[in-house]
Amino acid sequence: MKGKRVAFLGAGNMGEALIKGLTHAGLVPAGSITASDPRSEHLAEIARRYGIRAVADNAELVKSADVIILAVKPQIMGAVLKEVSSAVDEGKLLISIAAGVATKKLREQLGRPVRLIRVMPNTPALVLEGVTAIARAEGLEPGDLEAAQELFAAVGKVVVLEEGAMDAVTGLSGSGPAYVAMTIEALADGGVKMGLDRAIAMTLAAQTVLGSARLVLDTGVHPGQLKDMVSSPGGTTIAGIAALEDGGLRRAFIQAVERATLRSRELGAS
Repeated sequence: MKGKRVAFLGAGNMGEALIKGLTHAGLVPAGSITASDPRSEHLAEIARRYGIRAVADNAELVKSADVIILAVKPQIMGAVLKEVSSAVDEGKLLISIAAGVATKKLREQLGRPVRLIRVMPNTPALVLEGVTAIARAEGLEPGDLEAAQELFAAVGKVVVLEEGAMDAVTGLSGSGPAYVAMTIEALADGGVKMGLDRAIAMTLAAQTVLGSARLVLDTGVHPGQLKDMVSSPGGTTIAGIAALEDGGLRRAFIQAVERATLRSRELGAS
């Protein structure tokens, strides 16, 4: 990304997370980052907070950049691309973070051949602990895929896969933070039911999830083995696990990923 000028079409949660990651990592100087957003006060605050330049005109923003992050809602993507189409040339790399919108559809909306990469980040990128899936694509120049990987590594982990898997990614890691948030909330509620202070219960629940995830990632040990490590015969943990199995926890998570994946496909086809 050295020497590249990066522009953000949209400075919402994910756009801001990326701006934060790029500036904190020193990957792109703040002076080389521009952003636009329909909320003028919000855009001004983002510009002030990170030292980037706010641009009101989307076409002007695209003209001045080497890498353009398409960070607007899928519902308005077509209108925004129509607005900037004349400013897009073969020298620019476009990266879309719009959920459920295939590269084929984006190319059709632009009406011209472009260097385009589709990615799917998630909201933990806001604290630089996200995971981003990057889809391999045709029509790229050498170094384009690596540039996208470098950019999103600033806000967490990166995986590269085929575009056909992106709906499943949306169902798992894209929607997954909501599933995990519900899990943390439910664990805390259980603690409150058993007499714990709400704030203490929330800290215990959230840190337990965070630490358990770190154990999986850092040790490479299968989650089932980690579960068995704390499940003594006739003990408290196995009693709790039996209750989760009775409640269909595994089935519920699998169905959540499946239904979110199918919904992503529906949205992409509309």
